[in-house]
Amino acid sequence: MAELSSALEAILFASGESIPVARLSLVLGTEESEILRCAEELAAEYEQSGRGMRVLLLGDRLQMCSAPEYAQYITKALEQRKPAQLSQSALETLAVVAYFQPVTRAYIDQVRGVDSSYTVSTLLDRGLIAVGGKLEAPGRPALLVTTDAFLRTMGVRSLDELPKLPDMSGGEGMEELQRKIEQLQESSGVEQISLDEIKANEE
Repeated sequence: MAELSSALEAILFASGESIPVARLSLVLGTEESEILRCAEELAAEYEQSGRGMRVLLLGDRLQMCSAPEYAQYITKALEQRKPAQLSQSALETLAVVAYFQPVTRAYIDQVRGVDSSYTVSTLLDRGLIAVGGKLEAPGRPALLVTTDAFLRTMGVRSLDELPKLPDMSGGEGMEELQRKIEQLQESSGVEQISLDEIKANEE
């Protein structure tokens, strides 16, 4: 078990990205349930000992990342700027993708009632959404889905943990969604995106 734990730790550290549990099972020659049990023990060990690393389960994938409480030191050490906050338009677009995926950009435009080209491009650049395939229709438009980065950002392990989608027919629907997401973020103990509306980069 110790050797499996060390091997799993080494793979996740070297990868820097999430890896499917199925692939880890194949590479390490053991059952997926054993991989998950080992990952849970590693995660508990890191957290209980106050280590600077965390092991996250994101759907059916595992990833190693830095502990959120040390984010400010990492930012200073690597001279990184704090990521820009999501604008209201970006939040709306992200909500449409998260709750109705896979979706086309045309579908997002229809739901929001405005052109979302710039916002979709921004979310793609930031890695919160990705192209998950092509729609079998004229022009074969891209189908957009959320990513592991989205799950990490929201502090959840799967889409099932997202707040129930409120009635989005009025402005109060987005406010209710924002309130629920903020509560989710606070309870997760992970530093995620801010949902405050910003003036720049609208639409």
